[in-house]
Order: sequence, then C-alpha cells, then structure tokens
Amino acid sequence: MNITDPYETLREWMVETQIHSRGIRDPRVLAAMRKVPRHEFVSFSQGSSSYSDGPLPIGKGQTISQPYIVAYMTELLELRGVETVLELGTGCGYQTAVLAEIAAHVYTVEVIEVLALDAEAILKRMRYDNISYKIGNGRNGWEEYAPYDRIMLTAAPSQFPKNLFDQLLEGGIAVAPVGDYFQRMVRYRKEKGKIKEETLIGVSFVPFV
Repeated sequence: MNITDPYETLREWMVETQIHSRGIRDPRVLAAMRKVPRHEFVSFSQGSSSYSDGPLPIGKGQTISQPYIVAYMTELLELRGVETVLELGTGCGYQTAVLAEIAAHVYTVEVIEVLALDAEAILKRMRYDNISYKIGNGRNGWEEYAPYDRIMLTAAPSQFPKNLFDQLLEGGIAVAPVGDYFQRMVRYRKEKGKIKEETLIGVSFVPFV
C-alpha cells in the first residue's frame, strides 16, 4: 500500500469486488477506477463509506453514483483515449474525473452552481487540465464546442433530449439513464445520421434538473 494514499487498498477492493466481478473488463476503465480518489468527492464524514457499494448524498438533493454504475456507464462509451466527451451533470465531479482519466477532453455542465464550483475546485486541485466547465442547463448541451464524440447524462430525463443528438458526431455514442419512476440505461449510436437505441439495465438516478 502507498503510505501517502491510505485509500489505495480500498480502491483496489472496490474494483475487484464491485466492478470487475460484475463484468467490467475495459482495462482503461478499471485503471481509472483504481486511480481516482472517490473519498475526495464526498464530505469528510462520509470518508469511511466512500468506497462502499452504493450512491452517497452530495447535497442539493443530488448523489454521487454507485462505483459500479460509474464504471458501467464509462465502459458503455467505448473510450479509446482520443475522444471529446460532453458530460451533462457534473455533480461532485467524480464521474468527470473518471472520464478525464481516459478521454482526450471532457466538457462538463452543471445547473446547480454550488455543486459546479465545488467540483471545479476539487478537479483543479487534482490537476486535471483536460476539463472545461460550464454552469448552465444541461438540456441545452454546450453548442460552442460541439460536435462531441461522446455524450453522457448523469441524471435521468423522462426522455432523452433529442436536440442533444445534433451535438453528437457521426459515429458517436451517447449514454443516459432514461425514465421517470422506472428507469433504464440506454445507449444511443449515431450512424448515417440516424440514432440507434439500445436499452440496457434497470437503474435509479435522480431526475435530470
């Protein structure tokens, strides 16, 4: 164990028991989950629970997602390290950091100002220089830097905002939890100008604000 990082063993345990054991195989995703310090994105009082198998509250009615779900959604994007990713819903910044470990650049948007500013401060302190930040309505995406290779929504709309497909490159992938009371993870692929939809596992996310 790295004595300067006492949580390293907990992260390794998290990856082996919660993520790899459930079928996540992308080595880039597993490496990112082993590296990013989840405890940095929750309150000090939650530090001992930061690698537990479940979501945790981060304030303002929002949560940090279960580690497996973070890894699962990241793997669904099929990142190879050269992509630009639009993340809608920065939250506490944990998913942002995982994406930034793999993608070339992450453009992240958060509507709740206090969460956006806190996440940006943490991520800058951790020296991520491939993230751009915006406070705003995620339903509008971020047209200035569009189109993107990948799009991820980290909260659940009742239906995927169709206007966001205009900000997705041809051949790109978008991933989102979709639904009201009953939600499913959905992966979208843009092929020849058309959107192909793949409905996956059942999930439970906070609503897309």
